[in-house]
Amino acid sequence: MDVTKPDLSLGALLFNWPAAEVRDFYFRIADEADVDVVYFGEAVCAKRRPFIAPYFEEIITRLQAGGKRVILSSLQLVMDRKDMAAVADMVAMADDFLVEANDMAACSLLGGRTFAIGPSVNVYNEATLRFFEKEGAVRVSLNAELPEASLRALAAAATAHLEVQVFGRIPLAISARCFHARAHRLAKSGCQYVCEQDRDGLTVDTLDGQPFLAINGLQTLSHRYLNLLGEMPKLQEIGIRGFRLSPHTADMVQVADLYRGRLDGRIGGQEANARLAALVPAAAFANGFFHDVAGLAEISA
Repeated sequence: MDVTKPDLSLGALLFNWPAAEVRDFYFRIADEADVDVVYFGEAVCAKRRPFIAPYFEEIITRLQAGGKRVILSSLQLVMDRKDMAAVADMVAMADDFLVEANDMAACSLLGGRTFAIGPSVNVYNEATLRFFEKEGAVRVSLNAELPEASLRALAAAATAHLEVQVFGRIPLAISARCFHARAHRLAKSGCQYVCEQDRDGLTVDTLDGQPFLAINGLQTLSHRYLNLLGEMPKLQEIGIRGFRLSPHTADMVQVADLYRGRLDGRIGGQEANARLAALVPAAAFANGFFHDVAGLAEISA
């Protein structure tokens, strides 16, 4: 793969789907999705890792056979020695795979190697970007909250391959508390994996009944789906080279084909938005952060 060219990537699956369905999802991505890069690994809750472990090697092999570059994603929150050991095990694979560091524990272990920075590590300015580049970061997935002006400044200073999320609910925060368990009056230690009931996250309403956020175990996400189809030409113009889709229960093969058409200039913005709305009919979209307004806003591009 030519890393100097724009690429389309599929971020790590954030939600708790049944393990066999996760396997089948990645097999279909391997065989049918027009994406260049696939991030793979449990990034949200360490308790979910054992379920996918039996399929780990099989999924990676299938993705590689399908021509995808596999990047391993680490946990966003390391809370104990067991979690740290899991991160260390992933770092041990860094000779064979690029590893995406999603917290500073992983960054500390990867320093001096070639690695990627995930969107849960805050890179808001040129000095931070330069620090990670000197440590070995060759790919940096920037925070979805950054406006165009910040993205432009970072792209002008970057030597690393900069990536921006362009589809899916935006990860906003992660906590040691399990909101899903609390919502079902369960303790985190006995959560019964209730997050599996909400395949795209559990909607959180305001007191007056307006959908506002979504929860996914330890994670808080936006309720609206980020959609930067209209902004992709501008992103390319300012120097962003990676375009990241976050997996949801929508037909991600068709979503990827739509974003590929937009990336290649074969589909106009208005047509692309109409087609995406048909693919994800229950979703409300947002692009406010890019336009430096409230993130949940939808601004015409």
